[in-house]
Amino acid sequence: MLKITILTDKTSWMNKYNLTLQEYLTCQGHEVRLIDNKIQLQKGDIAFFLSCFEIIKKEKLALNRHNIVVHASNLPSGKGWSPASWQILEGKDSIPLTLFEADEKVDAGKIYIQDSVLLDGSELISEWQEKMGKKIVEMCISFVSSYPSIIQTGKEQTGVETFYAKRSPVDSKLDIHQSIANQFNLLRIVDNENYPAFFEMKGKKYILKIYGDQDV
Repeated sequence: MLKITILTDKTSWMNKYNLTLQEYLTCQGHEVRLIDNKIQLQKGDIAFFLSCFEIIKKEKLALNRHNIVVHASNLPSGKGWSPASWQILEGKDSIPLTLFEADEKVDAGKIYIQDSVLLDGSELISEWQEKMGKKIVEMCISFVSSYPSIIQTGKEQTGVETFYAKRSPVDSKLDIHQSIANQFNLLRIVDNENYPAFFEMKGKKYILKIYGDQDV
């Protein structure tokens, strides 16, 4: 039996997929806690940091034998913020996912598992997040199922290190001089409630919300 903690930001889309992960691991005989603040971290075997926006200091990492992050890029390329959104904006149809050991440096630990999510280019935010959420759960289950022998397979990150900047609501601005087709990837990554698409015309700001067939 392993003592496992899953830390995810309170407002993250990943929380509903954490419930699936918790249920599965609990059924396998493990003790699993879901938390939304690093203050709640306790001693244990594995801590998963999934869609966690807090910086975890060394003393908190020391509470668990292994601290695991899943990041949506082919590390060390694409470190930083909102990697899936940036890659969709770039027009990529395959989003890599890297499960690795957390340390004090940003996205820099040993890699244990790498996989990817395939997109057909039509998915809006809830759809591609669902694909990612399910794949992340699958990767975490695979890690726990292979633990502790999987630790011996960890490999250091190699290659060119790049960083994505943090996105803000202003990044959802549409260009009124560009077509919808040219800006569709931007519409795929906006959030209708938290950071909706918008454009400005004649000194006024106008908000657009986008829905797919499944939302109608």
